[in-house]
Amino acid sequence: MEIYGFYVNTDICTGCKACMTACMDRNDLQVPQKFRKVWEFGGGEWLTDEAGAFSATAFAYYTSLACNHCDTPSCVAGCPTGAMQKDATTGIVNNDKSICIGCMTCEKSCPYGHPVQLSDGLSHKCILCTDENAKGTPEPACAIACPVRALSFGKMDELRSKYGNNCVSGELGSETAPNVVIGLHRDAIKGGVLMNPKEISHEF
Repeated sequence: MEIYGFYVNTDICTGCKACMTACMDRNDLQVPQKFRKVWEFGGGEWLTDEAGAFSATAFAYYTSLACNHCDTPSCVAGCPTGAMQKDATTGIVNNDKSICIGCMTCEKSCPYGHPVQLSDGLSHKCILCTDENAKGTPEPACAIACPVRALSFGKMDELRSKYGNNCVSGELGSETAPNVVIGLHRDAIKGGVLMNPKEISHEF
């Protein structure tokens, strides 16, 4: 099995949401439906000294996430009908619409908030844009759209080998083993809080 996934360079991501917009357009989604979401983190403050001059410790950074096609996906484990499965050849996680009942247990069990319920009442999700490519390994619309190339698509072993230093790799520290490599922003050590919780939900 060749496992594919993404490398997200949060140090250069500008939060422009071109990836999210391209995904919505390609999949004909409507707000608030999203297969890809851009998370904004921020912290710090603006300070004023005795002379009235301002200085800033404020910071912000972004990360773009979609379905991570995990090695041990919780959506598959939680699906009551067995509709959600991980393909043994491609590693892509998807559901069989003929037996999906739209209960959305998959979304509730996913720690990343995927998949999405569409107008047909069934579960839908990112499948790496493979539905229009017989080989199953196209360059997804989100990666093509990124103007600063902060989002890269490829084989996970190659991405982990190339970007492994100063990165968070999905195979570590998660019981679902997501197939994503996240390059750490220079301010990530400062922490920060999620600044756009409503935007990344399906409820607004």
